[in-house]
Amino acid sequence: MTALLTHGPGAAPALVEPGRAPLTYAALQQLIAATRADLHRSGIGRGMRIALQLPNGPVMAAAFLAASATGIAAPLNPALRREECDFYLADTRAAALMAEAGADGPAVAAAEALGIPVLRVHADAATAGGFRVDGPAGAAPSDAAPATFDDVALLLHTSGTTARPKLVPLTHANLQASARHIATTLELTAADRCLNVMPLFHIHGLVACLAAPLAAGGSVAVPPGFDAFAFFRWLTDAAPSWYSAVPTMHQAILARAARNRAAISASSLRVIRSSSASLPPTVMAELEETFGVPVIESYGMTEAAHQMASNPLPPAVRKPGSVGPAAGPDVAIMDPDGNLLGRETVGEVVIRGPNVTAGYLERPEANAEAFTGGWFRTGDLGRLDSDGYLFLAGRIKEIVNRGGEKISPREVDEALLAHPDVVQAVAFAVPHARLGEDLAAAVVAAEGAAPAPEELRRFVAERVVAFKVPRRVLVVDEIPKGPTGKLQRIGLAKQLGLAP
Repeated sequence: MTALLTHGPGAAPALVEPGRAPLTYAALQQLIAATRADLHRSGIGRGMRIALQLPNGPVMAAAFLAASATGIAAPLNPALRREECDFYLADTRAAALMAEAGADGPAVAAAEALGIPVLRVHADAATAGGFRVDGPAGAAPSDAAPATFDDVALLLHTSGTTARPKLVPLTHANLQASARHIATTLELTAADRCLNVMPLFHIHGLVACLAAPLAAGGSVAVPPGFDAFAFFRWLTDAAPSWYSAVPTMHQAILARAARNRAAISASSLRVIRSSSASLPPTVMAELEETFGVPVIESYGMTEAAHQMASNPLPPAVRKPGSVGPAAGPDVAIMDPDGNLLGRETVGEVVIRGPNVTAGYLERPEANAEAFTGGWFRTGDLGRLDSDGYLFLAGRIKEIVNRGGEKISPREVDEALLAHPDVVQAVAFAVPHARLGEDLAAAVVAAEGAAPAPEELRRFVAERVVAFKVPRRVLVVDEIPKGPTGKLQRIGLAKQLGLAP
């Protein structure tokens, strides 16, 4: 990852934070070298796994870069509960935990119980991203050489919604390839600044919003986590040229846009990116109308070090509802028997390329299922149109089998989101004694609106065939989300009290 930093002039800002001096590329290189020395003194070297649980911000960004340059970085969600920390630290086989100085939370308690050394990160109050590390002394690491291009740089767990989470190893080569793919897609230059509102324990935030701008020699502003109320202040104070987020974040920003017209009109944004979940065409149109800049929808996943496909910048064609053509790896469509399919045929999306993981760690059975003829099976259904643009139909595991009739929940989401009183919608499977599965949906109403469930069902019935109309529609204040802000269908029936 440190090879990315050579693309920025030494005196240029790499990490910025309002109220603090920027951390330049040269200073970031020096910080990484100093942190490597500190980690070596604690016995941590090449190939050893370093868990990080730090608040979102420039210190976490710099610590990730330093950890991946020394050993293997394994970022953890700061909101994990104790039992989750026990699992992730043990499953990762962390050799150390980097935690905030003075922190005394579940991760620290879990590390101490497991005998994992805790290395304290002391932030520099004057400089964005500046820090120092102290920790217990350890025996000299067996390999103190810098990480190489083919070494694993990052370990992340899959979501594990339906099974035990799998560990995804990504090499420096994987991450750098994906970073350059994103920088090329967005035409990033040294003049660009990203406002990174994504969490830095997620591939979207680490690669699209940190590694990609650094690969282009640009700068990154990292606020302390996403906050729709503070977003417009960051837009003014950090003066970013772009940001990337998941659709629920974009929707939260739009909900507050009317009160922040001055910040929007004065902003320096030139492009907005959306990824990690399907962006409803209505939300895309509203974003473009509100901010007056193109919205680029991309398609990514952890196993691909994020980006796989992306709509291009204007004047090239952007297709609402599509995630664009291949934007880095090769993208194809495959049937269940491993045969590649032609254009306009729905099947499983498969990928191969320099950004794709070589396989899950110590999960031979999962790898046997995931790889066919050198192609990685994404688990997503989709089709390539005649122009090579990819249209997704949903996750294979999320397809609802309603008594033999197959329903793509995404189609139902879009039908509900076309209603003027609906700002969020997610359709999902619920158990049914006779059909096996039935369809339900949860929606969040627009401010001041109160659509009736039966009205919404009738609205959907005008747009889809009868068997795709949700049996129940719940109007809720908030739809449960995953740790990165994505709406999650699997398990939603139980969370909303519709399943045992």
